[in-house]
Amino acid sequence: MADRRWTVVLVPHGDGSSRSVRVSLRAFRILVGVLAVLGVSAVVFGYVTITKAINLTRLDRLERRNELLTEELGRAQHLIAALGDTISSIAERDELVRLLAGLDPTDPAVQLAGIGGPTGPWTEREQILSEGSEGRVALDMRSELDNLIRRANLLANSYGDAVDSLQSHRDQTQRTPSIWPTKGWLTSNFASSRMHPIFHEARPHEGIDVSAAEGTPIFAPAAGRVVNVRTMTGYGRTVTIDHGYGVQTFYAHVSKVLIRVGQWVERNNKIAEVGSTGIATGPHLHYEVIVNGRPVDPRDFILPAKVVD
Repeated sequence: MADRRWTVVLVPHGDGSSRSVRVSLRAFRILVGVLAVLGVSAVVFGYVTITKAINLTRLDRLERRNELLTEELGRAQHLIAALGDTISSIAERDELVRLLAGLDPTDPAVQLAGIGGPTGPWTEREQILSEGSEGRVALDMRSELDNLIRRANLLANSYGDAVDSLQSHRDQTQRTPSIWPTKGWLTSNFASSRMHPIFHEARPHEGIDVSAAEGTPIFAPAAGRVVNVRTMTGYGRTVTIDHGYGVQTFYAHVSKVLIRVGQWVERNNKIAEVGSTGIATGPHLHYEVIVNGRPVDPRDFILPAKVVD
């Protein structure tokens, strides 16, 4: 079978002679194949070139991002170290505050509960470790942060206990009798038995007597609430103040009462004036301190003036 051929006539624009080119079917097929291969190669080459350029751009971005993350990890490590130093300093002060608050030092076993690695499952641990050195740094930072959080919570609880204790001590101190209720001369001590100056027989004396001029001010020796103002046989006009914590003070033979039942008084508030009401040989104050219903020696509750606020 004769090979089929095509004749291609090339006609120029303008002057010049036409040319004809004969192309066989086989040559045409080869030409088409070559052009197809060249086209596909060009497409593949272009795709590879563009993809490589994109990957290089993305790689540059990732490298820059990694550099930034590494720098941030370094800054975070410095901040965590500074925070650890601060918490250690606070822990030292916490021990001092607990001592001032009358609390025992924090149990070493409890302190150890705030030190060590993280607790509980970390589902992402292996994924973090797979990120290389940066992943190890991030894992260590997370562990240290967990450690600092536990220590901070421990200190917060300890500080709360110390504050509560200090407030309780402060309140109790303000309510504890600690000064002379009036200015004068101590003429009779607290005694389980003494000779009564009028009845001339041995009787308990459940307080102290302070002789002073009529009208000398009587002051509350501590904060408390007035629970009784009345006239009693033998004691004359009397005042009773409840200071809380099981402590009460009692004042007898007063000439004038300056407070009322239910009134709150502070230390050094004027509450009455010295007198000689009831059975008395002269103006004086009979002063008692009662603890849990039992009279005790008031002088045990009188501190030097420089110590009293």
